Parts: sequence; C-alpha cells; structure tokens
Amino acid sequence: MVCLLDSPPETEWMQQVAAEMNATETAFVWREFNEVRLRWFTPVTEVNLCGHATLAAAHALREENWLRDSLTVRFQTRSGVLVAEYEAAGIRLEFPLIPVALADPVPGLAEALGVPVPTVYTAGEDLLVPLPSRAAVETLQPDPARIAEIPVRGVIVTARGDATIDFVSRFFAPRIGIPEDPVTGSAHCALAAYWSGPGGLRQRDFVGWQASKRGGRVRVRIRGDKVHLLGTAVTVAAGELLVLSAPPAEPFEPTARREGPSAPARVRAMRPTLRPRQNPPQ
Repeated sequence: MVCLLDSPPETEWMQQVAAEMNATETAFVWREFNEVRLRWFTPVTEVNLCGHATLAAAHALREENWLRDSLTVRFQTRSGVLVAEYEAAGIRLEFPLIPVALADPVPGLAEALGVPVPTVYTAGEDLLVPLPSRAAVETLQPDPARIAEIPVRGVIVTARGDATIDFVSRFFAPRIGIPEDPVTGSAHCALAAYWSGPGGLRQRDFVGWQASKRGGRVRVRIRGDKVHLLGTAVTVAAGELLVLSAPPAEPFEPTARREGPSAPARVRAMRPTLRPRQNPPQ
C-alpha cells in the first residue's frame, strides 16, 4: 500500500493509517523542498528498511507523474538515501548490502521454527537460518507466537534453489506485526551477502524466490557495498483517503464529515503487487 501525501504527516497519524490498512507494510511518500521523503509502517510499528514497499512507491510516483521525465528517484529514508531507477525490465533499487556473521545458538529458535537449527547467522536486525533443501523451506510451519518472543525484527530461512532459481527463502516477523511477509527486499540484502560468501554460491548475481503463499521472484546483484534489486509492480487499486481534522460530532451529522483546513489534504492510496504484468489472452 502506498500513500502519496500533499504535506508532511504526523508519525502517529501514519501509524494509525497503517493499522487501518492492515497491509504488511504501508509506504508514505511526500515532497519536502527538493527531496522525496519515504517512511514505512507495518500495522504495529515503523521499520527502518523495506524493499517491496520502496518498489511500490517508485511505481506509484511514476504512475501519478510525480517525476515527469526523470528515470531516477532518490528517497530520503531512515536508512539514508535509497535510489530507484526505471529500466526497460522494471525498477532497480539500490540498497545497502547487509553483512551476515555466524552467531551463537539462539534459545528457542529451533522450537519456534519446528526444525533443527545447527547454524544461525546475524543479519542486521534479523536472524538468517540456512536449511538443507528447498522443500524444507517451502514446507516449514513455524510457530509465530514463539518467533515473536525472539528479540529480533524477523527470521529469514533459506536454501539452495534449482536450475532456474539460485536460492529460496521465507521471512517471518510476527514481532512487528507480520506473521509472514510475501516478499522482502530488505531480507535479500542479507541473503545476497550470505549466498555470495564462502558457504554459498560464490557469485554476485542471483535470482531468488521467496516461497510465501503469494510468492515472488527477486533478481539480486551485488555491486560494491550495494545490492541492486530488480522487480516490477502493478497497480491493482487506486483511490483517495479523506482525512478529517477532528472526529465527527455526536450524534453524527453529515456536514461534520468534511476535510478540515489543517488536514494533510488527500492521500492517493495504491496497492501494487510484485508479480510481473501478465499478457492478456489472445
């Protein structure tokens, strides 16, 4: 979900909207002087980095002609400047590479995932757990309540792929209101570091598959200390969210339902997906 704003919003208001929308992440975008500001919220908290909501935001800006003829947008975020570029194959995001490091055993992790965890890595705010096979990742049935007790943002599980996919993954973050994320760009910043390392595939370009119920393919490239994520988005719904400056009077009066002059005007709300656009049937 992407909300395009006419003026800077209050943090509490953004969190309330994200809770009401109840999407895994809601992106809020507005202009501030010559900059484009971007913040991301789950239904319960603000997050520092989100890939697919950034991709959706870049898509929405172009759809709404905020960028005119520019092929690049630079978002000012809590993680610094994030760059999105429009290419023939889709939208390329430039994110920071997140290093991974071997960690000590994490109490309760194996019980939360329901499988043995012989090896675990720290990955920024998350944990990364390699599993023995693609099937082990796809059939995993973790306990969200137990994962939420582990003091990290989320848990990434991953395994080698097959002839067409380099690696598969899933991402669980019930602690921040996301039992399982459909597609997680920020997790791929750590997955790139892991799979390019000594225990991985020792390459710099990958095709990853996030094996959630909805699923999503992510093309990943390591370039120096950056990760390029390439994807596409499609707008499936668009509308306006009317913002009241004060609650309606009691009893409810139709005239009370008007936008006040101090409201952040109107918000364009979009909900892009990460699935590639399908050709219409012939």
